[in-house]
Amino acid sequence: MCTQYTPTRADRLIATWGVAPHRDDYVTDAFPGYLAPILRLDPLAPAGAVLRADLAVFGLIPGWSRDGKNFRHCYNARSETVAEKPSFRQAWRNRQWCVIPADAFFEPNYESGKAMRWRIERADGAPMAIAGIWEHWRAGNGDTVASFSMLTINADTHPVMNRFHAPGDEKRSVVLLDPDRVNDWLSASPEQARELMTAFEPDSVKVQSDPSVRRSRKTSASESPDEGLFKS
Repeated sequence: MCTQYTPTRADRLIATWGVAPHRDDYVTDAFPGYLAPILRLDPLAPAGAVLRADLAVFGLIPGWSRDGKNFRHCYNARSETVAEKPSFRQAWRNRQWCVIPADAFFEPNYESGKAMRWRIERADGAPMAIAGIWEHWRAGNGDTVASFSMLTINADTHPVMNRFHAPGDEKRSVVLLDPDRVNDWLSASPEQARELMTAFEPDSVKVQSDPSVRRSRKTSASESPDEGLFKS
């Protein structure tokens, strides 16, 4: 379960995908409830083949949420059940796919006998394209809030991702899309989306112990949507 990652900065977003959100003061490390960029197809662009970047809340908030606090539990969506779970099924049926740009994500490693934070990033240093789904929710003050969840797959036999999480727990992994499959993902049917949710090549990433906890510039500072949480 990925609960922390490093969103790709605006200059690298532009260099890689040609777009960036309208603000660049988002967090340096994202946890559930924080604002971070996502990539989607621009519905107003010709043929729907142009990307747009927006800030959204890490942790999907379904439209039926009363208080907007579902992000605390909906930051990862299991590929096996995403189409049936009440929190995710509407986004899945509506093909609300997104890409979450990340420079790295973090997982706990227990090989030393206790949980140690490890960093996973692309071996070539390029931004990662993590497969996700997004949703809109209307806050009590009338604001529309975009949010997202990372899709995950089983990783019990993956030589990299099976090193993480507590002993005895199921091993899970986010879905890292190949750079040339980003548009395929964003325009996929549900059946095609399932075909694209596959394990990444082990040698495409590098992993290392990274026990330090970095400070984040927190842009979503309140616990209550009515007090300004998720403002973009």
